[in-house]
Amino acid sequence: MESTGDPVWQGRAQQVKDAFVTAYKAYHKNAYPHDELTPISNGHSDNLNGWAASLVDGLDTMVLMGLDDLTSQSMTHIAQFTFDHDQNIQFFETVIRYLGGLLSAYALTGQPLFLARADDLGKRLLPAFDTPSGLTPFAVNVGTGRTKNGWAGAVSILSEMGSCQMEFRYLAHLTGRPEYVRVVDRITEHMQNHAEHGGLYALTFDINNGNAASPSFSVGAMADSAYEYLLKLWLMSGRTEDRYLDMYMKSADAIISELLYLSPDRQLLYVTDASRSGLSPTGTFQHLSCFIAGVFALGAVTVPNPDPRHAWAAEGLAHTCWITYADTPTGLGPEMISFPHHGTKWVDEVSKWEREGRAGVVPPGVNQATPYGDGENREYNVNDARYLLRPETIESFYILWRTTGDSKWRDRGWAIFDSIERHTKVGSAYASIKNVNQIPTPKDDTMPSFFFAETLKYAYLLFTDEDLVPLDKWTFNTEAHPFPVFKWSKWEKQHLNIQ
Repeated sequence: MESTGDPVWQGRAQQVKDAFVTAYKAYHKNAYPHDELTPISNGHSDNLNGWAASLVDGLDTMVLMGLDDLTSQSMTHIAQFTFDHDQNIQFFETVIRYLGGLLSAYALTGQPLFLARADDLGKRLLPAFDTPSGLTPFAVNVGTGRTKNGWAGAVSILSEMGSCQMEFRYLAHLTGRPEYVRVVDRITEHMQNHAEHGGLYALTFDINNGNAASPSFSVGAMADSAYEYLLKLWLMSGRTEDRYLDMYMKSADAIISELLYLSPDRQLLYVTDASRSGLSPTGTFQHLSCFIAGVFALGAVTVPNPDPRHAWAAEGLAHTCWITYADTPTGLGPEMISFPHHGTKWVDEVSKWEREGRAGVVPPGVNQATPYGDGENREYNVNDARYLLRPETIESFYILWRTTGDSKWRDRGWAIFDSIERHTKVGSAYASIKNVNQIPTPKDDTMPSFFFAETLKYAYLLFTDEDLVPLDKWTFNTEAHPFPVFKWSKWEKQHLNIQ
């Protein structure tokens, strides 16, 4: 049957698919079965257990792109692979990339092999929850079950302990194993009991006594996906488990009330870190935090009787993320910026706008600033000028496109992909760059597995006219692995103790 889609966007989706194939073949030729290709030296790195992370992370992207030969090749690897090693592995990265990748591959293909490997891995990860607090440590040995602390010491990091519930609960749904629900529900209950200012969480918790151990709040590094999963857990279980909706709403309101600021001149809406003691802002804005625009956009169309501020915040934050790209000579956004003059709390400016009769079409900070050229005062400093092939901005553009239908998000996404093509290409692969403000770009010898799992997947889904992963039927984990929406049956609720 002949396609009726827009040929321009079909061509752009095809270019993303071509980029995936080219980069993946370079990985497979020069780095497989290691984790990631080092694209400049054509060597490899094994920072993610040495289990072929790029293959497993990119597997569901291959499936969605219809790359049957690559998918079949990957299945051969997974069929031969075993987790039976005396090896310490990173709990969080293993859950989101490997467990999430296998579960998503199973959901999309129905191949029992993927579920068998996911269940084996899930069982080997269970000892990570066997701590005095029930909170997860940095590492667990998949052979012996022994746990190990990481760089932060004897603490559980918020994003790491709060980003395993989707994977383990979906695995429980597929296998009927109550232990998968029990261990992650204990973490959820801990979060419920340790919410501050309504719905903010410390960045770390003592792994022995469970007490908050960090002086800061953030939705960036060490925090991000813990907030994301609150909404997505409610969505994944068919919008039936209201405790997750309640937790999400409290967190979203707290983030909007306490962490969103408006820069004084360009009226750039950004989310920043703040101290737990007095909520004083740092003024920093991380690329990692750009995911929250997509979360707010998703909540704005799924939550009953949504507060309009959620949709406004999604629009304004995504626009600022776009500005950080469009302001640079490369068209790529830096890893971190900071606003030396913090500006004012966004909620205060919105309240003032409402009191004064809503002058103008949109609230302050929503889609008003235009990109600046070279030499102009951008109103922020670039603290970290690297672009690490990260997906968070294009992820939010995809969700905004699918929830609002506004084509500007596709156009902006295309500008980003075009910049990736122009400024990160190295031979047959792609490399992180050291400075988004410098052309030609100095490059790092890294091509992260999330480039296959997230960046190229979200770009492809943004450009293809066919809605391959409808947001009312699927929910993405934080590594962009889609899980199907389901509802717990009566026997599951009893057997698994689903509240």
